[in-house]
Amino acid sequence: MSVSYEPVEIKIKLEDMPNTDALKILLVGITYGIAPLYALLGTPTIAAETSPIKNSEESAQIERQFKPPALHKSLATSLPNLTIHHQETAKPDSLAELESVTNAPTSNMAQVTSVSQLSDVQPTDWAFSALQSLVERYGCIAGYPDSNFRGNRALTRYEFAAGLNACLDQINRQIAGTTANLTTKEDLAVLQKLQAEFGAELAILRGRINTLEARTTELESNQFSTTTKLSGLVYFSLTGTNAGGTIKAEGTTPLVASRDDQGNPIQRRVREDSEVTFSHLVWLILNTSFTGKDSLMMVLATGNGEPGITPYTSAGQYLTAGVPFTVHSPLLFESNKLILRDFYYTFPISDKVKVTVGPRVNWYAHFDKNVFNPGDLSGASSFSSAGNDLFTNPNRGSGAVVEWYPNNYLELRAGYMAENEEYLSGIRTAANPTKGLFGRSNSFTAELTVKPNSRTNIRLTYSHQNLPENGSGQLDVRRPIAGVLDDGPGGRSNGGLGGASTDVVGVNFDWLVTRRFGLFGRYGYASAHLQVKDGSDADVNVQTFQAGLAFPDLGKQGALATLSFVVPMDIIKGRRFFVSGAGDGGTQYEIEGSYFLPMTDNISLVPSFYAIVNLNNFQDNPTVFVGHLRTQFSF
Repeated sequence: MSVSYEPVEIKIKLEDMPNTDALKILLVGITYGIAPLYALLGTPTIAAETSPIKNSEESAQIERQFKPPALHKSLATSLPNLTIHHQETAKPDSLAELESVTNAPTSNMAQVTSVSQLSDVQPTDWAFSALQSLVERYGCIAGYPDSNFRGNRALTRYEFAAGLNACLDQINRQIAGTTANLTTKEDLAVLQKLQAEFGAELAILRGRINTLEARTTELESNQFSTTTKLSGLVYFSLTGTNAGGTIKAEGTTPLVASRDDQGNPIQRRVREDSEVTFSHLVWLILNTSFTGKDSLMMVLATGNGEPGITPYTSAGQYLTAGVPFTVHSPLLFESNKLILRDFYYTFPISDKVKVTVGPRVNWYAHFDKNVFNPGDLSGASSFSSAGNDLFTNPNRGSGAVVEWYPNNYLELRAGYMAENEEYLSGIRTAANPTKGLFGRSNSFTAELTVKPNSRTNIRLTYSHQNLPENGSGQLDVRRPIAGVLDDGPGGRSNGGLGGASTDVVGVNFDWLVTRRFGLFGRYGYASAHLQVKDGSDADVNVQTFQAGLAFPDLGKQGALATLSFVVPMDIIKGRRFFVSGAGDGGTQYEIEGSYFLPMTDNISLVPSFYAIVNLNNFQDNPTVFVGHLRTQFSF
């Protein structure tokens, strides 16, 4: 009979192994068979030696690589590694020849009863303890007739099988006799338990691999993109506004302001309360990376909100008073129109410097950040809290920002943006040949962030802004001046305004005092130099400030409660140039409270309230209250 087999050479490294580990090796080999033994003893290194090959089938058998299953954790730290070398030998042609080869090790080796009988084994040898246990305790290791063990000689598979068989016979006799101090039935039970445990791990591992392969196949066939990640924020807003009486406001409408014949700003009175509204706002974020370090950011937006306080506000003060950030439409007074909100590309030029450039750069993404007023609106989230009221003109523009991170304590940013007329439809300013990148409203901003420790951030910001007139000799911009300006009470008798240049400075800080309590605030000062068409000059100075308390993880991990006091715009100088927004000399201020409560990893509830005192800077206006409940979905 012709039998196909592959003899091997096995070198077993038994250093630092307890005496019982040698028995474990043999027992595991007996229990699982020769091939699983390789797996249990570790990942073998297999190399084929060069020798004549008779046919392709035999060549395939010699060259194949055995890939063992993962080693069970309970055995991984106690079993040694094997080094296995294949070698080709002649195949026996008959069963008798096979039996003679199988029995060869025992016929050529003499059984010994003490390791001292092996003349070439010394107590200093690294395998001495293991051999002593196998010889003297189990009696299943033999030596050569010349009393040598020849421990450095290569071992064939037949010799290994014969040794296993001898130990198996001896162990069976010991188990049957339950001899004291020798292998017991409990040892076999432990081994069987290990076998069962190892089999379960293999089954689990095999199942996990199959599941991963299936999921990988599905992802590869259905992936959105290999370079682009899609995420989003969806806001459902339930909002109620109550004025509690008649409101005085300047301007014939919330958007149009003018003076009467005596040169005084025209006023209107609003008596009705706003109805409760239910609106939505959606941001879809497409973040594409081509190198793993760069980012092409595209944000699409749509919504249908209209703040309940809008009818009460003076002209030029739209979205400046007690308005939750999510209660507005991305296009002014137009609902459910999909727009390109942000569009810019960020890339590194070194480990510490990165650049952002694009036609729709988001000012908020780079300047005047605050830990307790984050961009996902999980903190204080009115328009006045989301950013300094004097800075963000333009909110989004065409241009570039450079950011430098010299160390862990300092950050420096500088950027130029040309106004892209956010909230208005039509051709954007920077893309219009009659206005262009430098011919209309634009700003240069620089900011230094100081981080004295991991809990504190201090930001010092400067911005120079050029503001154009609105075509009627008026200055009508929401920032840095919230209102409508002209050349004075004469009703543009001096020719009106040709524009203005402003310089704004500010400081912004957040301080996590303890793990569950923080402080935050902003202060800004703006000086606007009005350009009167008759050549005369005039200045308007305003300031804004905010102070707040923050309570991270209040009631639940990930929650954030904030309470803040905000003055959107306090007029210091130049009140007479306001056609709308100055009121009767009062100073509008607001008290804001919000509580971000995560319900799941992707769904949060955010109740908030706002109390607006001296609305439109009229000190006799009744207090306006805004209640707001937002459901926030993120994906």
